[in-house]
Amino acid sequence: MPNPVSAILVVIVTIFIPPIGVFLIAGCGADLLINICLTCLGYFPGHIHAFYLEYIYFNRRDQARLGNTVQKRAPGVYSENIQNGGHTSYGTVQA
Repeated sequence: MPNPVSAILVVIVTIFIPPIGVFLIAGCGADLLINICLTCLGYFPGHIHAFYLEYIYFNRRDQARLGNTVQKRAPGVYSENIQNGGHTSYGTVQA
């Protein structure tokens, strides 16, 4: 069973400062830069983007734990960590 405390902490951090929540799940990359720009343009666009990324991340993480693989990439997500739900696959052959 996944640890819900980590998800709750990420959501609480995102409520106050959206780019930090994105950094916690995506790292430093294009998604973080996009979120910083959206937060500077308006506080709510940054929130929408951050919560979208978190939804994709936690959904993919739960699917991977159940053994389901998601073949289709999520639109507008550039981080492989989010696309894979935090799980890394080794090699080039899909299981």
